[in-house]
Amino acid sequence: MAINLKRTSTIAADGVKVLVYGQAGAGKTCLIPSLPNPVILSAEGGLLSIAGTDIPYIEIGCMKDLDEAYKWLVGSKEAGEFQSVALDSISEIAEVVLSAEKKTQKDGRAAYGAMGEQMTDLIRAFRDLPGKHVYFSAKLEKAQDEMGRILYAPSMPGNKVGQQLPYFFDEVLALRVEKDNEGVPQRMLMCIPDGIWTAKDRSGALDQWEAPDLGGVIAKIGGAANAQPF
Repeated sequence: MAINLKRTSTIAADGVKVLVYGQAGAGKTCLIPSLPNPVILSAEGGLLSIAGTDIPYIEIGCMKDLDEAYKWLVGSKEAGEFQSVALDSISEIAEVVLSAEKKTQKDGRAAYGAMGEQMTDLIRAFRDLPGKHVYFSAKLEKAQDEMGRILYAPSMPGNKVGQQLPYFFDEVLALRVEKDNEGVPQRMLMCIPDGIWTAKDRSGALDQWEAPDLGGVIAKIGGAANAQPF
């Protein structure tokens, strides 16, 4: 068996993979133009907020659309010209998968189980796209712990998939909208958990709070991705 010996110094050179979650209207879609040379896979139909940016996108309405988009990303010369891929949102894509499973599964539990398996494979496949930054947006989930505290985390249909979601990524950021000292709402990316909000930065390069600029976050981590036609 031949061993393919790699070096940890090259990991970020294969692109940064980041999950950002937040409440509706927080501006998760508005983060996409800050990515280096992106293409969007849109399952939400909510791109009006970035209509003036002229970013290419693919509508995802069913699993066939998603499969074709993935094959295009890994195999076409045209897709090789993009440095970043944005899945907006992974929560909505899971709903598309679940809807398809409910049409074929009589047992609702079986439908959720099948959806969970497909989403696990799907997330890993897109996360591991070589040489590209990949941005996953997700909805916000609120839950109450045994102490009565409200906790915030990425949302997915099905408790099991939702609980596992942060473990797939090195970078899990919460997009929060908070008022400053003058009462003006400010959007910021929370990168380090506080016991209430889920967050993770395995790179160790990010501060507790970062500006809502994914290009800046990627640059700070030291990630690189090349737009190279096949």
